[in-house]
Amino acid sequence: MIISVLSGKGGTGKTTVATNLACSGPKTAYIDCDVEEPNGFLFLNPAIEHREKVNVMVPGIDKDSCLACGMCSKWCQFHALAQVKNNLLSFLQLCHGCGLCTLVCPEKAITEVPREIGVIERGKFNNNVFIHGVLKTGEPIAVPVIDRIIEEIWKITADVVIIDCPPGTSCSVIAAVEKSDFCLLVTEPTPFGLHDLKIAVNLIRTLDIPAGVVVNKADDSTRIIRGYCEAEGIPILMELPFSKRVAQIYSTGKLLIQEDMLLKQQFQDLMAKLEGVIS
Repeated sequence: MIISVLSGKGGTGKTTVATNLACSGPKTAYIDCDVEEPNGFLFLNPAIEHREKVNVMVPGIDKDSCLACGMCSKWCQFHALAQVKNNLLSFLQLCHGCGLCTLVCPEKAITEVPREIGVIERGKFNNNVFIHGVLKTGEPIAVPVIDRIIEEIWKITADVVIIDCPPGTSCSVIAAVEKSDFCLLVTEPTPFGLHDLKIAVNLIRTLDIPAGVVVNKADDSTRIIRGYCEAEGIPILMELPFSKRVAQIYSTGKLLIQEDMLLKQQFQDLMAKLEGVIS
């Protein structure tokens, strides 16, 4: 069972929900696909056992063979190659690794070479599987790192896999959620929270993945989320209270379920609901 935890924007409590949920089942795996800003490790304190570089293939140009004909830059739709007079300039951070430039070069002066864009690390927390990716600073494309992480899911043994997704609804989010059995949408009871929840709902409906909602910082304003979810037929599976106690626990880098028995029971109930919905 693969459960993706996502939100229409950052800062809604997505990682709070994902990490606590990952510690609420007997045999789970936590997968952090928020590779631009992974922070699940701060709460789970995993022991890292394996580290692997993630490379993408980019054009390597043999300047002795290159005739500066401009054919490669003409066909590159991502503008990673540019012809300036008799010089061929490369902007490898824009390259998507499609390999087209190697095919169209009449002199075969271009070959594909690896370029490191990030790493994935694998370890354990409480004898459960932990995997996260870290995109190198300044890299604009996160999808290859996320794709490599998702490949690792099929190699692990776990009853429940929790994927902590990037915020928003970009290509990175799609790469993280598209293999999921269920999506858990985390939102806040504010007009901005509702706006971004609607965008996230449109995404998972396009992908045809069932979903439920967790409301973080729930208070009297939660009625605007309840009204929308009721109208759209989306179940609200849990409401985390808007409380100073929750903020204090989070700010110290501790899991809510370790410090508050009521919250622990809520997350255990949430896990049971998810198992019931998916089965």
